[in-house]
Amino acid sequence: MKAMILEKICSLQENTSPLTLVEMAPPVPHGEDLLVKVSACGVCHTELDEIEGRTPPPTLPMIPGHQVVGRVHGMGPDTHRYTLGDRVGVAWIFSACGTCRFCSDGYENLCEGFQATGRDAHGGYAEYMTVSERFVYRIPDLFSDMEAAPLLCAGAIGYRSLHLTNLAIRKETSDQGCLLELDYASHLWLEK
Repeated sequence: MKAMILEKICSLQENTSPLTLVEMAPPVPHGEDLLVKVSACGVCHTELDEIEGRTPPPTLPMIPGHQVVGRVHGMGPDTHRYTLGDRVGVAWIFSACGTCRFCSDGYENLCEGFQATGRDAHGGYAEYMTVSERFVYRIPDLFSDMEAAPLLCAGAIGYRSLHLTNLAIRKETSDQGCLLELDYASHLWLEK
């Protein structure tokens, strides 16, 4: 498979092409892993932080990318939530222990065993990636792959923020605009 890898930390002002295109063997799904054939992967400021060393990957080379949309192309023997061909997304959380109090309360990002997609484990700047089915999300047909990819980061942040505030969002129309609640990401959309 083709993949874009980060081989060394660098300044983007000095090296405007920090990723290297390589050919490598596709990953093999084990346990509860899914093999995802990547169709789109967004670019986030986090990748810039990784490249420039502000939040560097613990090991190099690394395949960046944590806003991944694709289809299930293979499955480990312990998978049961998805089937071949399902359209899915992979976000920032690649894995967590699943048993600590943070994981039990839905705060996997605070888990001591937390691993980030594209930083601690290979991400979506490749033709294929593997990830635990616990951290894969169904993507509705409402969005194209290109539209859905950034929702797996910025959209998730907006959704979680609104969810944590317990705000009730109403659908109402006025002369100033319309406030809509999106079912798949809590972005505010003002329409004149």
